[in-house]
Formats: sequence, structure tokens, C-alpha cells
Amino acid sequence: MKIVVAEKIAPAAIDLFRQDSTWKVVTPDQVAKKEQLVEELKDADALIVRSAVFVDAALLEHAGKLRVIGRAGVGVDNIELEAATRHGIAVMNTPGANAIAVAEHTIALMLAMARFIPRATETMHAGKWEKKSLQGTELRGKTLGIIGLGRIGMEVARRAAAFGMTLVAHDPYVSPAIAYDAKIRLADREEVLTTVDYLTLHVGLTPQTANMINATSLAAMKKGVRIVNCARGELIDEAALAEAIKSGQVGGAGLDVFVEEPLKNSPLAGLPNVILTPHIGGSTAEAQDAVGVQIAHQVRDYLQRGVVQNAVNMPSMTEQEYVMLEPFITLGERLGTFLAQLSEGRFSEIGIRYTGPLADWKTELIRNASIKGILQHTTDESVNVINASSVAESRGIPVHESKKEHPSSGGAANVLGLTVTTPNGTLSARGTVLHGNSPRLLSFDNIDVEAPLENTLLVIRNRDIPGVVGRVGSILGESEVNIANFALGRAGATTGGNAFSVVQIDGQLTEAVLQRLRSAKAILAANVVQF
Repeated sequence: MKIVVAEKIAPAAIDLFRQDSTWKVVTPDQVAKKEQLVEELKDADALIVRSAVFVDAALLEHAGKLRVIGRAGVGVDNIELEAATRHGIAVMNTPGANAIAVAEHTIALMLAMARFIPRATETMHAGKWEKKSLQGTELRGKTLGIIGLGRIGMEVARRAAAFGMTLVAHDPYVSPAIAYDAKIRLADREEVLTTVDYLTLHVGLTPQTANMINATSLAAMKKGVRIVNCARGELIDEAALAEAIKSGQVGGAGLDVFVEEPLKNSPLAGLPNVILTPHIGGSTAEAQDAVGVQIAHQVRDYLQRGVVQNAVNMPSMTEQEYVMLEPFITLGERLGTFLAQLSEGRFSEIGIRYTGPLADWKTELIRNASIKGILQHTTDESVNVINASSVAESRGIPVHESKKEHPSSGGAANVLGLTVTTPNGTLSARGTVLHGNSPRLLSFDNIDVEAPLENTLLVIRNRDIPGVVGRVGSILGESEVNIANFALGRAGATTGGNAFSVVQIDGQLTEAVLQRLRSAKAILAANVVQF
């Protein structure tokens, strides 16, 4: 085996590869120039990179033997995944390797706020002895609210519990059993925001989480709450937080991430109760070493035993198989996204059904793409077609699959059906691929309708009475929203029952327009789905 390590990683990772004397390891100093890298990749089995080396399609054309690319880190923006997939190359990263580092930094910020550490050291260096003004508080007995119970959130919970804190969290996609085992009480987001002494954020950035900490939510919080953010800067309205700190509504904040990085002209800069760190939550020597050692283990296991861990693309397959599967992988993700954005509450079960020739294919990737579509906006973890099943399992969400083989005549269409179950009920959708690559919705909640699964969709539930379609068109027209496609479905052949519309629109839909639609006669619900 030949391993090309294109960027510096932990010496222990290099040693791991060298344990087998038959393996050749090319080190970063040997591929410092691009032409050297190109030459060494010609007969390489594995490539290890961090973030500086860009692995594009042109580079991969020179790597005829390459089987795996290991990214020592999380982001894979420097790797062209589609090109790697088409070459049958597995791409792996190391999610969670810095979870401990970020969790410890979160706790460090909480302790620094509780004991006024920054001000204490500043006054001491200034020759002052302000012992009385620096009386702090203990974490023991305080309630910590955690928004997001992914790997980092769970590590924070474990450490906070050791300090004697009471834990309450919001994550609708974690099973109650997992939370119970960790001594965490699950609650809705509003309860967490309004009742805790400390609040820490550990979710990804989605339309639902952007600016979740804003003037309204801050005003509803317990007076004196302290807020920690080591996730994404965009989760907090920084101007609103600054005002809440100035007024005393918020007792302090510890922030490691910001809307604009490096930090410039922030309203939070200079506030005495705010601790600012330059996005160093995951920057520890141990974490940096850990990502190198972890990727070395993953690459070695893949080369030796074919074990794929933390892959961000699909496993090796022929190009012909990939071309056949790709449209249905897209369909699965789109159907999952469609149902996820129309569901409310924690997913307790996922069902997947394959009908037609599709049932005989390698459906694992279609299954994982469907799960990805359902879960990708609900967790701080990266969900992809390789790890989607394990993410669902870790969240305590069972996935049930069934197959209905096509008749011997071979004339049946390929149909993919998904169901999601939440405490509020079950939603279902069926879809297919038309014209070779166009994912289409065939039915929603057992009502037949054909609509494209792309761009922005307005999904309307209504009573089946005259005038509804006209009213929807009028409201959208008056709001200068262009309709690209209008599909109708109804439960029966006569009026008075239930119906729904799937309206493909150009551009975005404001909350004000949605409210107008929701208040219209006979309309029961109106929601937006974005792909």
C-alpha cells in the first residue's frame, strides 16, 4: 500500500501507517510542490489532506489507483466529492474528533463568567486587589439549558452534570431514552429558553435556528441568564444580545463564534460582561492530534478490511451503477426533505418502501439519502448517504424498509415511498423519477398529486370547496409571487372533503404572505418547503 500524506498530521498517525513494513508512506515534505503530488498520486492507494490541498477532478485524473481520501478534519470543501465518487474513491472525514475540546471550552466560558476570571486577572495585572467586587457564584445547583444534543451537546451535558448542574435540553430528534440515560430532561425550546440559569447552543445553522436568540427570546429569558455559543455565530442576533447585556436582562455571555469572523465592529466588543474568544473551541493540541490519528485509523481499516467509517460520499461502485442510482438517491433526499419540513416534533420512526424494479437495486444509498433528507437540518452532525443510518440509530429512531418486487412482465414503475412518525401523527409521501432525472411527488398523505420536488414549494391543506384555488392565486399575485407550477390533489370525487395544493413558486415567500394564506377561508395550513 502507498499512502500520500499531503499535509502535516500527528506523528502518531504516520507511525500507524508505518506499522506495516510493506506500506510506503510519502510525507508532506516530499509533495510540497504540486508536480510532486501529481507524480506520487499516480500509484497511491490513499491520500491524506487537511484543508490547504485542493483535491479537484483534474488532480484525481492522475490518481488511477486511489481508493480513499482522508480529510483530517470535518469540512470537505477542498475535495470535489462528485468527482471522487465517480472515480470510486471513498472520502472520509473526522466528525466529533474535536467534540471534547469544544465541550471543555464551553465549560471554561461558563466558569469564567461565574467567577469573573477575565476581570480578576485584568485588575490583578493592573496592581489592584478587588477581592470583594469579584465574589462569584457556583455552577452547582444551577440549571443548564442545552439547545442541541449532538456529540458536543452530550459531552457538555456529561461535564456539567459532574459540576452538579441540573440539565434541561431541547432536541426534538433525540429519543427520550437516550436523554434519560444521560440524566437530561427534554423540554420544548421555549421552556429551555425561559427557565435556565445558563444557556449553551450546539446546533447547526438552518432557517429555523438562524437568529433563534433575538430580542423577543432574550426578553422572555430568566433575568441574569448567561449565554454560551461555541456553535455558529448566526444563531444569535448580536445587536439584540448587546442591548440585553447592557440592560441587565442577560448577566453575561461567552462567545467563540460570530456572524463576521474575524470580529469587526461588533456591538459586543468592549462590554464588561462578555467573554470573546477567536473561534478556538476546537483548537487544542489534543484535538489536532486526534483528527490525524482518527483519519489514519479509518484509512487503514478501509484499506485492510474494507470498513467505511465517517464517509461523506457513497461507497465504491461501478460508474454504471452510480449513473442508475443517482436520480433515485436525489429523489430519496428530496422526499425526506419534503416530509421533514412539513413535520413537527421529534421523529420516532421512519418507513421506506421500494416498489418496482427499484426493489431489486442496491437500495442502501437510496435509504440513507432518504434519512439524510429527513434528518439533515435537525442535528449539528453532518448527515450524509454513508452515515445517515448510524445517525438515526444514535438518535433512537428506528428505520423500517419494505420492498414490493415488480411483476415478471417488468412493466411496473419505480416508486419510492416514505413515512415519518412524530408525536403529532404520521405523514407519508410517494415519488418517482421522470424523464431520467426529474424527481416528482406522486402523493402526499395518500392523496394523489404530481408535482416537481425542486426549488421552493408552497404546500396548502384546505377544505375542498369552491374558490380556494382562486383565492390562493390572488394572494400570491397581489404579493408579486410568481407561480411556476400549481398541482392539486383531493381526497374524493366530490366537494366538502380534504384537499391540498403544491404550488411551485419563484423566489421566497415572506411570513406576512404566509399569514394571509393561513387566514383565508377554508385553508387549514400553509407551509413552505425549500430544497
